[in-house]
Amino acid sequence: MTVKLKKTVLNILFYTVVTMLAAVFIAPIIIVLYNSFKGRLYISSSPFSLPGAESFLGIQNYITGINRTGFFKAFGYSLFITVASVFVIVLFCSMAAWYLVRQRGKLTNGIYYAFIFSMIVPFQMVMFTMSKVANIISLDNPLGIVVIYLGFGSGLSVFMFYGFAKSIPMEIEEAATIDGCGPVSMFFKVILPMLRPMATTVAILNAMWIWNDYLLPYLVIGNNYRTIPIAVQYLEGGYGSRDIGALMALLVISIIPIIVFYLVSQKQIIKGVAAGAVKG
Repeated sequence: MTVKLKKTVLNILFYTVVTMLAAVFIAPIIIVLYNSFKGRLYISSSPFSLPGAESFLGIQNYITGINRTGFFKAFGYSLFITVASVFVIVLFCSMAAWYLVRQRGKLTNGIYYAFIFSMIVPFQMVMFTMSKVANIISLDNPLGIVVIYLGFGSGLSVFMFYGFAKSIPMEIEEAATIDGCGPVSMFFKVILPMLRPMATTVAILNAMWIWNDYLLPYLVIGNNYRTIPIAVQYLEGGYGSRDIGALMALLVISIIPIIVFYLVSQKQIIKGVAAGAVKG
């Protein structure tokens, strides 16, 4: 077998495997999408069949789900909590990582390893204590839960920013200091733009986590400020019955924003990685 033929065979195998994996990941989303237009009895009896003349309900499932759950109000709470939490995580964690990189010492090393240690502590280990403390100090509201998300998201975020900040040459900061930049202006004018690829990655990871999170909002803010995952559970009726068609419809609506955000931001990640690969 020639080298060219071997390369062709390997490429075919690679694209075949990638296509199969893509189909496995995309198939559940497609199934949820076309089932959102079917009656719930048809979803239960034939979940993998496409909507037909008898099973097709149009947008009735969407109307039912929105009306029964107060979806737009839940959407507003989810949007505010996600945007605010991602903003403070990216801002404060990038600041912390940059400081820990430049101010090396026993204290800063200890702080850094404390962030790392927080990543391995299971959430279930602290959730009841956390929810009680959040209630005592009045963090059981949409603004307070942003502070809690900052705490839980800071471990991984600082770790990722720390590794990227180490690659920034010290000479750039020295040149900025000579030009009259103080620490604050240097961070926002010099460091943060250079951290943009990692900031985008951190933002995507945290946005996907916070937007889809059920347990933390349920424990902290509960029914007072329902986010989308909490609102969806209220489609369940008496004796465990559930309007599965309306549930499918709400799932479709809820995943659209995060998919759009990921697709838009993905381009910036690729550009940032490519720029960083040839830097220096």
